[in-house]
Amino acid sequence: MALTLSALNLGKVYQGQPVLNDFSYRFEAGGAYAVMGPNGSGKSTLLRILALLEPPDTGVVQYLAGSVILPPGLDLRRRLALLLPNVGVFNTTVFNNVAYGLKVRGVPWEEVEVRVRRALEAVGLCHKERQRAVTLSSGETKRLGLARVLVIAPEVLLLDEPTASLDPANMELVEDIILRVKDQRKTTLIVATHDHAQVERWAGGRRLYLDRGKLLTG
Repeated sequence: MALTLSALNLGKVYQGQPVLNDFSYRFEAGGAYAVMGPNGSGKSTLLRILALLEPPDTGVVQYLAGSVILPPGLDLRRRLALLLPNVGVFNTTVFNNVAYGLKVRGVPWEEVEVRVRRALEAVGLCHKERQRAVTLSSGETKRLGLARVLVIAPEVLLLDEPTASLDPANMELVEDIILRVKDQRKTTLIVATHDHAQVERWAGGRRLYLDRGKLLTG
């Protein structure tokens, strides 16, 4: 079940410089949202805070299942996923890279096999499952990162520039995957991007503009 996410008066300062400034917004369950703005506007910081990987200096992030506010902690973090622009991989097979998140969650092996192969099929990497992940191309590595977050079926998925530096073929594959996630409406989707055409396809009118840490419109 997708979760609602409420950000209330978030603030973050690095080395005396405000990166986020009194940011408030409510992301409804199952919605798709684009976060836009120039480099240095606070997009990546916002995503890390929303993913509960970094605390805000001020304000609070709340996740809700219906009207119930969920307690922070490991159980909640495991219901979220953040994909960063630079995907780090383990020096093992593609299959094992994708399976890792399920293993740490204690998913039975029979289910792990089914879900990993389904995720690899979704990103077009079934034929690479036994290959060492460190030998993949940059485009394939980006798709591997998507498979790793999709396999855990997150209720909130945050993507930071998911098509940055991709060739046209890999960009099209990644865009199609994100569209499928959006259309299923089982996941609250928040994407940071500079691409206005992608915003139209992924988020429609749900776009947020950041400038020097402040939300201008939303």
